[in-house]
Parts: sequence; structure tokens; C-alpha cells
Amino acid sequence: MNSLRLILSNPRYFGPAWVFASINILFGTWVIYIPSVKEKLGVDKADLGIAIFFLSFGVFTIFPIAAKIINKIGVGKATAFGVVCSSVMALFPLLAPNYYALMAGLYLFGACTGFTDIAMNTLVAEIEKEDKKMFMSAVHGFFSLGGVLAGLGSFFIIPIGNPAVHMLLAFIVVLVVNAVFFKYYYHVKAAPVDKEPFNIKLLKPLLVIGIVSFVAMGSEGAIIDWSGLYLKEVGFAPEALWGAGFLGFQITMTLGRFVGDAISTRIGSIKMVVLGAIIAIVGYVLILSTSTYLAISGFAVCGLGYSVLAPVLYRIGGNVKGIDSSQGISFIAGLGYTGFLVAPPILGFVAKKYSLVTCFVILLGCAVLILMATFVLNRKRVES
Repeated sequence: MNSLRLILSNPRYFGPAWVFASINILFGTWVIYIPSVKEKLGVDKADLGIAIFFLSFGVFTIFPIAAKIINKIGVGKATAFGVVCSSVMALFPLLAPNYYALMAGLYLFGACTGFTDIAMNTLVAEIEKEDKKMFMSAVHGFFSLGGVLAGLGSFFIIPIGNPAVHMLLAFIVVLVVNAVFFKYYYHVKAAPVDKEPFNIKLLKPLLVIGIVSFVAMGSEGAIIDWSGLYLKEVGFAPEALWGAGFLGFQITMTLGRFVGDAISTRIGSIKMVVLGAIIAIVGYVLILSTSTYLAISGFAVCGLGYSVLAPVLYRIGGNVKGIDSSQGISFIAGLGYTGFLVAPPILGFVAKKYSLVTCFVILLGCAVLILMATFVLNRKRVES
């Protein structure tokens, strides 16, 4: 919790942390209106899945050029630029008059948030190097906190009565607070780093960990995107509770990320993955009960289970014997982020052909797969 105190007591650290929160405030506000957008445009689940894929596609297309832009203009300026662009583009999907405009809006939103994601992580890494202070884990907690704030905003769905106006209010809050803190990191520039090419030999020892990362973060992305529609169509929740599952998931995700390191230090990384998988399994059982309030509780339980899996998997990947830590972590992060982006649209097709319940049965199976993978990790004697 020392890093959290550091962030809250110094604007140099709070500024970047608020950027993390901002991106999830914008994204989370979009998420709680997915059912409304589906109704407004009259699209089915598969079409909605394709539209959501364009959000992912925007992220992927910006990756090859983002680093060059960041290095050219400076990481501090790039982060500020990314926040402004992401805020503006967040309005487009909710203003879309038709399905094709929705796809275009999501593509632009994805490209801007993808750019900001790279910039803000690079910014924190550079500040850590300059100040020799570690707060990367805590700023990721602020990302989850942003989701909590967006989830709380779901209670204003009925009073506001307009998705675009709701997003505009989020836009104003995000930019006003960021404008206060831009000056504390705007000047930061990243030192150029020579990167080694990825070696194919790394795939074998890291494959199991990579699959776990893909499944875990894919499940996280699926819950974020489909929880509202599940509560509406399966749990028959009233409109005011459509965002409650997302809110519960983000609250427990945030708490877990702030306290998870202390627990992991006591029981070890592999046991932490076991614990997280078991908790997630319990959460899915509650979700599959289809009861509105049990399902909402289940989403919250899943958030607790998944909260520390990503950082723990990074730690494991960075400690595999005989493999450079930076290459291990890059591989794990890459597969995890891929899972986070592709799982929601894939489940959109599953929901159309079968049902949303089938989607969450599959996610339950994924949690069981993570649990089974821990036995393989133990046999490989991965350091914890």
C-alpha cells in the first residue's frame, strides 16, 4: 500500500494514475450502454460482436506506429494527446446513427485508447526510472478504479436518459482533472531502448503460462463486455441494474489489485493462481444460477478471482529459469492482451448460435482450465 500512499500524496504520481483511471472511465461508460446501443440499432449479438471487434482492430492497428510517435513527440506529450483524443472518440460510438458508423466509431476509439495505453505505461516506467520509485502495480489498480467510477455512473442511466449526454459528462470529468495534472508529466521523455528480437525457443517453456494469460484476460474482457446484456436478457434485471455486474466486478478487481501483492508474497505465485481460479469458478456458478442478484454477486466474485492473475502471471513469466525476464513478460502480456480483445467478439458469435448462458458455461470451463494448468506449472518447477 506504500505505492498507493505515494500516488495520493504527490501530483507527479497521481497525474499518470488518473490517466489509467480515465481510460477505464471512458471505456466503462461505453460498456454499460452496450445493451442500449444494441436496441437502438436493432442488431443481433453476432453483429454486435463484429462491431466490438472493430474496437480491438483499432488497438492492433495503432501498435506498430505508436512507439515511433511516442518517441518523436515525447512520452509525456503523447500521454496527454492520447487522453484528449480518447475522450473525444469515446463519444462517437454512442452517437452512431447506424451500424457502420458504430463500427467506425469503435475503431477510432480503440485506436486512441490503444495509443494511450502504450503511452501511459511507458510514462510510468520512465518516471520509475527517474525517481527510483515503484508504483506500476498501483496505477493498474487505478485503471480498475476507473471502471468502478464508470459502474457507479450506471445508476445515472435513468436520470440522464441519454447515452451521449452521459458520455459527455464523463468526457468533461476526465479532461478537467487531467488538465490540472498535465504539467507534472508533460515534459517527460522516454530514453531510447534497443530491443532484442523475440526468440522462437522461448515459446516452449512459456507456452502454458501464455495460454493461462490468454484465457484469464480473455475471460476478463468477456465479463466486462457481456455482463450487462447477460443481466438484462438472462437475469431479467431492471434497467437500473444492467451495470451492476460490471460495477461489482470492477470494485473487487480494484481491491484485489491493491492487496494482492501482500497475499502473493505469503503463499507464492502458483498458489495465488490456484486461489484466483477457484474463486472465479465459484463466481461463475453464481452467475449461471441466472438469478439477478446471485448473478451480480457472481460477477463481483469473479472480479476478485481475476484481479491478481495478470500481475502474478507476469511475475511467473519473469522468473522462468533460463529465460530473460523482459522477454518472458512481453510474451505473457502480448498473449493476455490478445485474449482480452478477441474473446468478446468470439463469444458474440457463440451467443447468437447458442445463448449467453452457453458463453458463461465456456468461461466456467476456462477457469477450470486455468486451475488444471497450475499442476503443469508445478511440474515444470516454475519459480514463484
